[in-house]
Amino acid sequence: MSEPYPILNSLILEQTGESSFRGPSVPSEVRPVVFGGQLMGQMIMAATASLPGKTVRSLHAIFARAGTVTLPVDLEVDVMHSGRALGSLSVTARQGDRLLSRGLLLLDAGEPDLIRHSESKPAVAGPAETEPPKHQEEGAEVRIVDSVDLMTPEVTGPPELHIWTRFSHAPDDQAVHQALLSWYTDPFLIASAMRPHDGIGQAMSHDTISTGVITHTLSFHEPVDATKWNLMSNRSIYAGHGRTYGMGQVFTEDGQQVASYVQDNLVRSFRDEPGARGKGTLAM
Repeated sequence: MSEPYPILNSLILEQTGESSFRGPSVPSEVRPVVFGGQLMGQMIMAATASLPGKTVRSLHAIFARAGTVTLPVDLEVDVMHSGRALGSLSVTARQGDRLLSRGLLLLDAGEPDLIRHSESKPAVAGPAETEPPKHQEEGAEVRIVDSVDLMTPEVTGPPELHIWTRFSHAPDDQAVHQALLSWYTDPFLIASAMRPHDGIGQAMSHDTISTGVITHTLSFHEPVDATKWNLMSNRSIYAGHGRTYGMGQVFTEDGQQVASYVQDNLVRSFRDEPGARGKGTLAM
């Protein structure tokens, strides 16, 4: 049997204690820092393992420090409540003595509809009409609507991005599909915030400007299938004081809204000169 793709592999947790788990980090040649989407996915897997029979409804994560992809991540679960309908817990992610992130997760056992409404899917080009980029994560497909160039600082546009994503395969486990979906809710709200500003682009991140996700809140409304096309509709609604704030919705190809998310980000000048901070550091 072949090894799973790195993103999928990061979701295979080893239970190291009664309420503790360990997961591998996804390697990266671009920046040797643990991706926030990986940490959220691992939190979802640890939460559902700790409260079997319930599904994650929402996650709020604070990313306190960056971690290195050369080490696995240790996850400590603290169950606050587990009832018939709802469960809640916190998950703390560490590498050794370095606390990386802490998440609060709400889980539920499911309820029938009393009322129902949702947002409408934006009228954008579908995945079949959207060109794939040259480089993608192994096992994942990503298509940026209108082929927006995120790297060139001279290219500007409205503070929004529409991204189609799917994964080639995943086991029949809703927690895995939620974890995979969470991966691409993480990276594009910073790019959306940069887009209207001439002279600012993602190619500058971690090189001449400091960027990073500070908090991320993700809510699941419906069961998700990460192996089918999902549209991440991202919109940045504020930038200032070295911070940005944005929100997004996730839609299936046929228009069902399955998830929503909001994010606080860091977008600022570095506080130290390159020589002082060095290259490949864990500082944002």
